[in-house]
Amino acid sequence: MRDPVVDAVGSLSEYLGITEISMQLFIGAGGLVLLGISFHSKSEDNSRVASVIGWPFIGLFFYLYSGHYVEIADPVLILMTAGALPAGLAMAYWEWKTVGVASDTLVWLRGCVVWSMIPYYLVYGIPHLNMAFVQFTAVSAEWMLEFAGLGGYEVGNMFIEKGNGAEIPISDWGGNRWVLSEPLGEGGFYAPMISDEGNEVVYFVLACSALQSMAVFIGAIVALNSVHWKRRARALLIAVPTIHILNVFRNAGIVWLTDTYREWSLFGIGMFDFAHSYAAKAVSLFAMFLMAIALFDLLPELHRHIMNVLQPLLGKKGRESEG
Repeated sequence: MRDPVVDAVGSLSEYLGITEISMQLFIGAGGLVLLGISFHSKSEDNSRVASVIGWPFIGLFFYLYSGHYVEIADPVLILMTAGALPAGLAMAYWEWKTVGVASDTLVWLRGCVVWSMIPYYLVYGIPHLNMAFVQFTAVSAEWMLEFAGLGGYEVGNMFIEKGNGAEIPISDWGGNRWVLSEPLGEGGFYAPMISDEGNEVVYFVLACSALQSMAVFIGAIVALNSVHWKRRARALLIAVPTIHILNVFRNAGIVWLTDTYREWSLFGIGMFDFAHSYAAKAVSLFAMFLMAIALFDLLPELHRHIMNVLQPLLGKKGRESEG
């Protein structure tokens, strides 16, 4: 059964003469601009209109990723991306029902999404940064394996998967290195981790860098307009390096498990898929939960906003105007 939303976006992109990937990026960019206007605008009327239009665009942008996660059988990201569109529509309804001045939590939520997406867009859209993140992620995992006495691995030459599915070495790619001017395939820029036997164990892509997790915390912290910049800076210095270190352990563990237990299988799920899509995801989500709790002590305003956002689900009325 085909997805009518995906089909509609595909038909629109075909009508405009652009690729579906480019269309998705335009949708995300449009939503990002609209929410950016709503967050930074001094006019409440302009903010409200821009956010009502912007939220569905943001939801649709993430929803269009769900098909890819279905293909790679990642249940956590399937759930998160598939729920993005209804969540975006719900946010638009919330904004539309808001009368008068929007609550500080609603304003924070706009800024959280904007400043979460900006770092990812910059890294993804600038090939030099994209490749640097991929390379640093792969090398960090290699260093961790060496430190743990599990050496014998090395990072191979970087490749690019183009929009047409062709995979070529970066040295043979003639594209713009400062602005991504062509669609990428699902792998994008990637670097293989090679064992001492010459086998390519796993491939490191941008998604392996934990940039998404970092971006979420960056957005949530930067959007706290009422908090002094020094407190926000301290929180960022705690969150971002910690996420990177935890991610290095995660990646190193996936490499070692995948290489060591090549024949292992559970209900048809191989070691890489089990470690990457199930075990590591569960541990990562739990680690992010613990980190958020630690940050609540430094930034109680963040805790208040999150609880206010969850109030409709909890069936209670939030403290909207505090602070």
